[in-house]
Amino acid sequence: MFIERSIRFYRSFQQVKIVKVVNHPSKVIEIQMKKAGFHHEAGQYIFIKCPKLSHLEWHPFTLTSAPEDDFFSVHIRIAGDWTGGLAKLCSGDGKETRRLTDMPRLAVDGAFGTASSDVFKYPICMCIGAGIGVTPFASVLKSIWYQHNQDNVNPVVKKVYFFWICPDTNAFEWFTDLLQYLEERMAETGNGDFLEYNIYLTRGWGPNMARTIVLHEDEEDDIITGCKQKTRYGRPEWNGIFSNIARAHPSTKIGVFFCGPAVLSHQLHKVANAHSNALLGVKFYYNKENF
Repeated sequence: MFIERSIRFYRSFQQVKIVKVVNHPSKVIEIQMKKAGFHHEAGQYIFIKCPKLSHLEWHPFTLTSAPEDDFFSVHIRIAGDWTGGLAKLCSGDGKETRRLTDMPRLAVDGAFGTASSDVFKYPICMCIGAGIGVTPFASVLKSIWYQHNQDNVNPVVKKVYFFWICPDTNAFEWFTDLLQYLEERMAETGNGDFLEYNIYLTRGWGPNMARTIVLHEDEEDDIITGCKQKTRYGRPEWNGIFSNIARAHPSTKIGVFFCGPAVLSHQLHKVANAHSNALLGVKFYYNKENF
């Protein structure tokens, strides 16, 4: 404990430069930073301290940048005194960010946590995020995207099936922005085969919303997210999903990565085991991610 505190004390004096602040909808602020010698892998987290708010408080945040980015970033939901204070220091009135020269000094410790390196070991991956568990997959999806667009690189991961289950998308509008960005880049490069994603909205719609959805069903973009892929309503039927993926990829090792509630983790683990099929040569390897 003494050694850990000593290291954190030392790191608190290392300069962190805020290079960009983005105000996202639904009270989410994105902070992009640089720090000499900093390195991270997909799926890790950092601790942040803002001395202007407290000399003692360190708060953990999942990294949303990819290792290939020339910065590291976090997306922070404003939901308390500390996060509210940090947002005010960075964003002023919340409509326009302050000048970078006026940004508060931050201290960063990390990165920590088991990196999601196993994601990159499988030719086929299922990435499943529930609620706030979607956050670490921002880093993972961006990193896979970079790998698919580097010259002279033959990535191990050939296909990603991404599933996002949430009660509503309002708190994670920044993540739908990321999906839209990936869609646009995939269309530009003609490299859209590696990612197939499905968004499941489990509640939050009523008769009026249902009518609106029906009226806009034939439109190119989804009425809820603005993405090309249409939002599904209700909960995924996992047996059917695993069965279809198993049939689509015979003689394949498939990595399953989940971040979310323990109850759903237990269910997914059972379904993954049930659909590992010796006759097809398919094996699902389940991983509960603790980001």
